Amino acid sequence: MSPSQKNVESVKKPRPEFLILGGGIIGFAVAKELRKTEKEITIIDVDKTRVETLRQEGFNALLGDITNPELYNTIDMRNLICVAALSSNDDANTKAVSNFKAVVPDSVKIISRASDILKKEEMMGAGSSYVFVPPLIVSKTITEYLDLIETKHIGNRLAQWLDEHRGITLGIVLHDNPDPDAISSAYALTEITKKFDIKADILYDGKVGHHENKAFINLLAIPMIKISGPEVFDQYDSLALVDNSIPSVNNSVPADQPIGIIIDHHSYGDIEPSADFMDIRTNVGASATILTKYLQQMDIPVSKELATALLFGIRTDTNDFRRNTTSADFAAASFLHPLSDHDLLTQVETPSMSVETLDILSEAIRNRETYGAVLLSNVGTIRNRDTLPQAADYLLAMEGVSTVVVFGIMDDSIYVSARNEDIRVHLGDVMREAFGENAGGHPTAAGARIPLGVFSSAKDKQILQKLVEESVVKRFLNAIGVDEDSENDL
Repeated sequence: MSPSQKNVESVKKPRPEFLILGGGIIGFAVAKELRKTEKEITIIDVDKTRVETLRQEGFNALLGDITNPELYNTIDMRNLICVAALSSNDDANTKAVSNFKAVVPDSVKIISRASDILKKEEMMGAGSSYVFVPPLIVSKTITEYLDLIETKHIGNRLAQWLDEHRGITLGIVLHDNPDPDAISSAYALTEITKKFDIKADILYDGKVGHHENKAFINLLAIPMIKISGPEVFDQYDSLALVDNSIPSVNNSVPADQPIGIIIDHHSYGDIEPSADFMDIRTNVGASATILTKYLQQMDIPVSKELATALLFGIRTDTNDFRRNTTSADFAAASFLHPLSDHDLLTQVETPSMSVETLDILSEAIRNRETYGAVLLSNVGTIRNRDTLPQAADYLLAMEGVSTVVVFGIMDDSIYVSARNEDIRVHLGDVMREAFGENAGGHPTAAGARIPLGVFSSAKDKQILQKLVEESVVKRFLNAIGVDEDSENDL
């Protein structure tokens, strides 16, 4: 026996499916779980007392140094599925990963345990296909549990407010030109209020212009009332803002109007919202996720129509779970998915594209200007602001582009839609810095409405378009820190 093999017992070679290197707390716990599945397991550890304890527990345990480069000679690897380096010693795990990577076929997976991110990177470089970092796993588990506690606490407060206001009439106000997330969230809130004998109406201003949004409302038969003027709010005992949080900011509610309920997932900027009950969670991807949690907590039956609406709301606001998506959004979608009408969802998602949308997309492509990885496009006069985010999404797919801004003029305002995939940029903050309080959003998706102001005095349409373009481009590039002289062509 060579010196390098003296610390490995001479025993009949075991033929494990799972080889665990390190029989400490984590290795032992993993082995116990694997044994429930009746898998063949072998554990190797350098501590003689630990090995004896493992054997007393009925495990096939060997005494050996997991850093030994000839350790594999003690194992019959014909049935091996996975090698797991799970000791508490980072350097030992890294060495073990490197040793086994050199001798096992690619079909055998090697996983390991690391104490921090830097050690994780070392182990990945050594050949580990997956590295667990226990402190991160523990902190995530605790955070998720704390989030559950917070959710229950907030849900209880909402139920208390509704219980104290039984029998009232409630106006649920959406942001102007509402999207599926806002509409489905308001729809869910109307179902919740029924449990407390509260009559609720969904109110909106502007237009439901996007072809998918129109199909969404029509196919699901969601009742909504178009706001005819500020006097409509006098008909209700209280108001709720859903998917928006500031009266008069992107909604028709007077700035001094008292608000009963605010439920939103957007950051609110410099103006702090105020209401009897507020739930503003910027750490979720959709307001529909928040409302889904309420429905679950309050044990309110979810109809097929409501489930379909909420699922579509989450999917659209997270861009099919590719934007600002959290574990809460996935959990809500998982709950809603089996309850939804998937044939109806398909009909909502695949309506024909309108001629105006095609026209605006064409203008956006034709008028694009790029400044490094930033693309801006002025599409001129528009009739439907919902065409802007569609154009922005399309342009973001262009090679070499990481940030897109598309803007146009409608009525007395400039509307801006932006998309971003540069992880160094928080697009919502940039938009707010560039265009003020009527702008904002998430790191990857944001928008703004800018009053034309002094520009509206321009009588010539082309001059107006030029002034608007110069102002929007300059303000955005200054806010994001890009030199205007960096313009290039794609």
